Amino acid sequence: QRRVREAVVSTQSTGVVGSEDYEIRVFHSDEMVAEITETESVTCLTAMTGSKFGYALANGTVGVYDRNSRYWRIKSKNQAVSIFSYDLNGDGVQELITGWSSGKLDARSGHNGEVVFKDNFGSAIAGIVEGDYRRDGTKQLITCSVDGEVRGYSPANKDSSHNLMDNDTEQDLIRELSQRKNNLLLELKNYSENTKAGKEVGGLKLSATTDVDGQQMGIIPANTQLQTSLQVTTETDTMPSHVQLLINTTNSTVIKAVMIFAEGIFTGESHVVHPPNNSISSTLNVPIFPPKDVPIDLHVKTFVGHKNSSQYHVFELSRQLPRFTLYIQAPPNTPQPKSHVTFAVNERINRVVMWVNQNFLLDEEIAADTELDLRLLALRTGCPIFIKMVPGTLTIHCEDIDLVGDVVQALSASLNIENLTSNAHFPDFIDKLKEVLVKVDEFHNVRQKLTAEMADHSNLIRSLVVRAEDARLMNDMNSMKQSYLKLYDLNRDLVNGYNIRCNNHTELLACLKIVNQGIQKAGRLRVGKPKTNVITGCRNAIKQGDIEKLFKIIECGGV
Repeated sequence: QRRVREAVVSTQSTGVVGSEDYEIRVFHSDEMVAEITETESVTCLTAMTGSKFGYALANGTVGVYDRNSRYWRIKSKNQAVSIFSYDLNGDGVQELITGWSSGKLDARSGHNGEVVFKDNFGSAIAGIVEGDYRRDGTKQLITCSVDGEVRGYSPANKDSSHNLMDNDTEQDLIRELSQRKNNLLLELKNYSENTKAGKEVGGLKLSATTDVDGQQMGIIPANTQLQTSLQVTTETDTMPSHVQLLINTTNSTVIKAVMIFAEGIFTGESHVVHPPNNSISSTLNVPIFPPKDVPIDLHVKTFVGHKNSSQYHVFELSRQLPRFTLYIQAPPNTPQPKSHVTFAVNERINRVVMWVNQNFLLDEEIAADTELDLRLLALRTGCPIFIKMVPGTLTIHCEDIDLVGDVVQALSASLNIENLTSNAHFPDFIDKLKEVLVKVDEFHNVRQKLTAEMADHSNLIRSLVVRAEDARLMNDMNSMKQSYLKLYDLNRDLVNGYNIRCNNHTELLACLKIVNQGIQKAGRLRVGKPKTNVITGCRNAIKQGDIEKLFKIIECGGV
């Protein structure tokens, strides 16, 4: 129902599954114990030493996780075709072997991602395996390219493990260090000239020329600071709803350019804003469009100086976008959604209010002591969401079951709730699921009918072939010709039936995928064991054909 990549550590009965919806899920037996959101579709997974596993994404990112904590990651302009774990340098710890679409093969340390070996093929890598290719009792790393070139690599001895990198690689490293040295020397020279100019300006009576020279050298006041703020901006005729990052200096210095690094927001994970010279000021607004409700770290580098400066100071800071950013207070006349989920929360209302203020980007912080009544509007979908709480009970009203599931999961993680059961009422979602299940039954019936017709045609073909051969042996050409004409018509009917069967199968898979996603959405309204029970119960109800039981489990969490 969904194209996935799997890496299974059989010794611990733990499975790691990656899918096209950017998620990496960790299962222990039938229970999902962890869920990790990445920035692109997961294309490859491989088990490594202990609880580590390597992963690759469709945007050229590869990295290593230890359980649900990321050790490291790197990103390339090429795509990782295949990844494998193999102890190439003989240190007893497996490296992450990556084959790239450019034909490059590299081995990276599982600890920090440092390259310990690399090689190049004439074409893209097709696959990486290990096996005893020499029949000497030692498994080699075997790599094949799309042109059929095969190379094998034996693990290095402990004494020679530090010599894996060849001379060309060492020369590349020397050139890189030399370039870095030149950059540092240039930076040191600029600092020295700035210091000298600053002393001259400080020791002389300031004139217009002296002041300009100081500004050109990039001298700025020592008390210069950078201030940032985040604000939600609603949709306009020219721009959709977004988060506005406002950056400003505390004096007359100006902002020449801004570089922002963040995962999952910008193409290439970086964004540069360079206003024209006639628009440079001490304030700069950067629109940000978060695609999903996930917390995002923004790493900002700002070039600050004067308008006529030739050198600029770089200010670095970090800001975090809350998980739920594109939400505003709903208008007073907004009707309450009829769909809702209700569950028990043994926490003070103040703690839930604190969670709301930390995870929603609101103009003003909310406050509540005895009762919480928060009414918001999701700017992505225009769907209102009401969060209401009285002591012991919390209710979320919203027609978007995905959004409700995100809120339930985020709130439970913040409050350290390990098991949470709930009662859900989503009539529109249930109606759509009913329609899809009806289509599934229709597709199954069509499939059985097409299968029966194909079997009948196959029997008739065998009979016609025998008749045609008998007519040929009896030199009855007219009867043979008629038999072959009937065979031709039957073959055409079979081809048409096959095309219909293929289209029916494609539509059936699409419907089954919707059903499976609906079950996952219903499971996200619960946490821990109740979540696993809901998913398992729904699948069993579908196998039994008990639709009423399915809807009962979705609403109440059980029969």
